[in-house]
Amino acid sequence: MKLGLIGHGAVARQALAAIAEHIDAPLEALVVLARADSAHKARDMLARWQDRVYGELVIVSDIEGLIEHRPSIVAEAAGHQAVGAFGPALVGAGIDFLMTSAGALASAPLRAALDESARAGQARWEICSGAVGGLDILAAARLSGLDDVLYTSRKPPLAWRGTPAEALINLESLAQAITFYEGSAEAAARDYPQNANVAATIAIMGAGFERTRVRLVADPVATRNTHEVSFRSGCADVDIRIAGKPSPDNPKTSLTTGYALAARLLQMTKHAQ
Repeated sequence: MKLGLIGHGAVARQALAAIAEHIDAPLEALVVLARADSAHKARDMLARWQDRVYGELVIVSDIEGLIEHRPSIVAEAAGHQAVGAFGPALVGAGIDFLMTSAGALASAPLRAALDESARAGQARWEICSGAVGGLDILAAARLSGLDDVLYTSRKPPLAWRGTPAEALINLESLAQAITFYEGSAEAAARDYPQNANVAATIAIMGAGFERTRVRLVADPVATRNTHEVSFRSGCADVDIRIAGKPSPDNPKTSLTTGYALAARLLQMTKHAQ
């Protein structure tokens, strides 16, 4: 089978390295969408996995080229904009789409476009679990009725640099933990897009964007990015805490995300072969 890939940064590299260690046999081809000015960089980065992960490497510069090669699955590891720019076209063309940038789904029009295109193309779109776990019990609990779904993201203060938190608190001299944001998952995904993927994933799998509450915490004692998920339901009351390790290539990204993408792709490719 052919695997499509959008993005060749830290998450993609981690996923391919993990796949290389665990795949039973190389895929027929890896088809990668990369900008024309970064095609050589993508080829150089991906070459190390030839003959272990894939047999043929194809680099394309636009979505039309990616669709033309007809991969069975396309995985996104390139950010929110890529989901909106390429997701509907892929599922509309009958190609399954696996995304890591779930925060893009805070846009109701984008969710509707993905659903409509998927129905027309008889394909499916799916969210990779990324940095969070327990999604299976969350999805099960949703069927029994969910109450009080709360996601708390707790990070060291400097991990919030480059976000609106900089205008709310002094990240450089914080002496104690501060909850600087509390609101809906929809607003959190909009205002903190670099940190929205977990909140959006929980919302999609659970009670929805409006009924999922989010707290963002800057904690000077924290040494890792911690995800806490709590909910009450008709079948179970659940509290989950995950202390993720940062990616060595990009500290703002959880190391778990690349492994989660690899695990899901290994499942999908095995079923497709």
